Amino acid sequence: MADLGNLVQKAFYLGVGLAAYGVEKAEVGLQELKEKAQKLADEMVARGEMNAEEARKYVDDLIQQAQQNPKETPKSSEDKEPRLIEIISEDEEESKSSPTQDVDQLRQEVESLQEELRRLKRE
Repeated sequence: MADLGNLVQKAFYLGVGLAAYGVEKAEVGLQELKEKAQKLADEMVARGEMNAEEARKYVDDLIQQAQQNPKETPKSSEDKEPRLIEIISEDEEESKSSPTQDVDQLRQEVESLQEELRRLKRE
């Protein structure tokens, strides 16, 4: 009987220890995520892609999403099933055109766009 009580006590302590270890790992992971997000936000502020207020909101949103329980985030059935990929073949007319014809056509388009740009600059 004493051995059974001792075994239950050890199992309980093992469970508590594992739970504490999991919490510690989650906190470390969350802290690393916050540091990386802050570094990214600081780089974006330095490049002028966002201001300081937007950067703070960005980091807070990332941390909030990381703290949410995965069961709370809605998963659609599309996430669980493979995506269908549609293969579209080229039209016969397009496949018959030679690469030089394509280059000539692109040159003509570029020239017409350059002419339009010159005309708009004059106006």
